[in-house]
Amino acid sequence: MEQNDTNLTDLVEYLITQGYSAANVDGYKIINTYSSKEKEIESLYSGTGLRNISHYGIIELKGKDVLDFLHRLGTNTTLELPKAHVTTTLFTTDKGRLISACRLINFEDYQLLICDRENKSKVMSWIRKYIITDDVMVNDANGKYNLMELMGPQSDSFVRIICGNVVNEIEPNTFKIINTDNLLFFLIKLTDERDFSKFWLLADFENSKRLVNYMNENKGPFNFNLIGEEAYKSFRIEQGIPVAPNELNDNYNPHEAGLIKYVNFEKGSYIGQEIIARFDTYDEAQKNLCGIEFAETPDYDESYLLFSSDGSEIGKVTSIVNSIKLNSPIGLAYIRKLHSKEGTKLTVKSTKGSTVEVTVRSLPFC
Repeated sequence: MEQNDTNLTDLVEYLITQGYSAANVDGYKIINTYSSKEKEIESLYSGTGLRNISHYGIIELKGKDVLDFLHRLGTNTTLELPKAHVTTTLFTTDKGRLISACRLINFEDYQLLICDRENKSKVMSWIRKYIITDDVMVNDANGKYNLMELMGPQSDSFVRIICGNVVNEIEPNTFKIINTDNLLFFLIKLTDERDFSKFWLLADFENSKRLVNYMNENKGPFNFNLIGEEAYKSFRIEQGIPVAPNELNDNYNPHEAGLIKYVNFEKGSYIGQEIIARFDTYDEAQKNLCGIEFAETPDYDESYLLFSSDGSEIGKVTSIVNSIKLNSPIGLAYIRKLHSKEGTKLTVKSTKGSTVEVTVRSLPFC
């Protein structure tokens, strides 16, 4: 029986008691802003920030066949994934289109899959669809765990405040259990989009609450801030990070989404393998995920299609934000390869018929 998502709000409810305002998004609560968007974005670029990502999809897998099963289902090799290691794999349709990108965390006796919240039910259904005689059990684990993300160029130094030099013993894509100063949690070391270290902190509610308080009280000279979803949205578009359902959906394949590094071409078959291999061999991907810079402020609530100078439809805008870092409207878009070169001038047209000129930009913006 799947757990109720209302359990997800524990950490957010605590943050509300600390004076922060929450917003409801599709049945769960998030904090949009903690201090100011400007301070939070500055922490992401020059300091370190802590973001509550407990609203991500957290799926627990149990059974002796889990790693073998995921090896056959996903794009990356998982069969020999050691205990206390993390990898990223993609689930794709038989046509090579994206279902989800997932982090796989191996605790040996069980595994966790972390994906975008919007894809959780789809991933769980996809896994269950292919379980026949495999010893694999799938459970919704949101509410059982709280998950936070510590990121920014000072993260590697800042995390030593909590766990000391034990962080030196943690290689990228591995984790250790930390038990210190009345804090008990799993510290997972990852690499962000700019090749800086970032960390996931996985804990129960009480330890998550203590972690937030400890960091706030012991930030010292570090440029540390709690990170709200408004600042993160600006950051992720500036960095060209795709998310579901905007950029990660079954309209696009791993080549187009820039996720081909999570496809292992040596591992043998998986669902969608032949199509993805053909795309790679013959360079058949039709679109690229690109940045676009608007010449004037668009309607942020509208949907936009992209058109070339001759009036041909050549893409779709997937995300728009008024960039905090650049102080200008930017977005992400899938654009036909012929028109995706840096500096190309295009036109976007909204569903209401309004048009805005845009310029194609390479990712990341910043």
